[in-house]
Amino acid sequence: MSASQALSDLFYCGCDTEPDSDGLISIDAALRTGLFLARPVQEVERLPLDQAHGRVLAEALRSGVALPHFDNSAMDGYAIRSADLLGEGPWRLPIAGRVAAGDAGDAAPPAGTALRIFTGAPIPPGCDAVIMQEMARSQGRIIQIDRRPERGENIRRAGEDLVVGAELLPAGRRIGPRAAALLAATGCGEVAVRRRIRVAFFSTGSELRSPGAPLSRGQIWNANRYHLAGSLDLPWVERRDMGNVPDKPDLLLQALKQAARDADIVVTTGGVSVGEEDHMPAMLHAAGGRAYAMKVAIKPGKPLIIGCIGGAIYLGLPGNPVSAFVTWRVIGARIAEALAGISEGGPRRIIVRAGFERFRRAGRCEFLPARLGGYDGHGTRIAEIVTATVSHRVALLAQADGLLLIPAETERISRGDMLEFEPFWDETTKG
Repeated sequence: MSASQALSDLFYCGCDTEPDSDGLISIDAALRTGLFLARPVQEVERLPLDQAHGRVLAEALRSGVALPHFDNSAMDGYAIRSADLLGEGPWRLPIAGRVAAGDAGDAAPPAGTALRIFTGAPIPPGCDAVIMQEMARSQGRIIQIDRRPERGENIRRAGEDLVVGAELLPAGRRIGPRAAALLAATGCGEVAVRRRIRVAFFSTGSELRSPGAPLSRGQIWNANRYHLAGSLDLPWVERRDMGNVPDKPDLLLQALKQAARDADIVVTTGGVSVGEEDHMPAMLHAAGGRAYAMKVAIKPGKPLIIGCIGGAIYLGLPGNPVSAFVTWRVIGARIAEALAGISEGGPRRIIVRAGFERFRRAGRCEFLPARLGGYDGHGTRIAEIVTATVSHRVALLAQADGLLLIPAETERISRGDMLEFEPFWDETTKG
């Protein structure tokens, strides 16, 4: 299965894929378009494991060793031969030596003796059980055992975690802390990873200024640039921030052509609707690009372009900050993950219970910023909406814990309804 197919299976909201009477296409249809364009990058590089955090595996990895490599002790205690416990107990055995973690442990103890052993130490030849130290009474160099152990007791067997040839990680897996620990434990010091995808992005709007700059009447500080910069600050992304571009066709065309020269994805914010100052559809055409999808049935959002320019995918996001955030998270990020060859992307949602009442107009899937409160009587989290979603109110996002997904056909949400919730904390745990 390709990365694009895997991502589509994970994300789709299940809405009708046919355009509605207003010409809006569903999120499903928009994603299918973007994922069709997102052919995973093929270039591969080999990196030392300590330099590969967050990168995307280019090939499946199998273990060349058993894990554990050898039989070892699960406890601090005493290694014995169960055959030495003759007759009825209690039994007394002299301590013939000790084996610690890191020792070879390749010398068999004399018959009728025990070895002091520590957690992780190899089981000496002939020994078939470990008596936990709390279950043995030590009297100088003699131990007393009151209960006959089972053979294999407190012994970790070679290969009980992994056998030789077992798959460690599939191609497309990001190397996070857990994956890195597994690779290190199996002696994998170098990995083949896909190259970083190259993402060029800029904001459009003559009203935009960088934070810290003085504002004149009618001007605003650019929030979208910093949202995208943060969202793209990922180990598998090489980002190129091209700043703010005024709403002047010649400058927009120049920036678009420059962005597409060596990028895998070009992302812009603003100028994608149908107003007189919305120049990006025309500039995409003038630059030799093509739009495959526009106007998506998503709230907030709707004006959105998915297309291509040269060898790059083009994604034109709305200019309103909440709309840009939601459309990037719901659609743009999925396309980027597919292009990077990530096989375990897509949203990680949980089921929550609505702690509010709300009426809405059906027709578009809606993503509501929401906070998580307490729990109901069954252990399910209760979600409260921050306030009605307004596409320019960026404070909503900072106050929210995540997004509630409201299906397109829903007209009323009643207190206690079960809803899907996509938490923002996923941003910090991925990879």
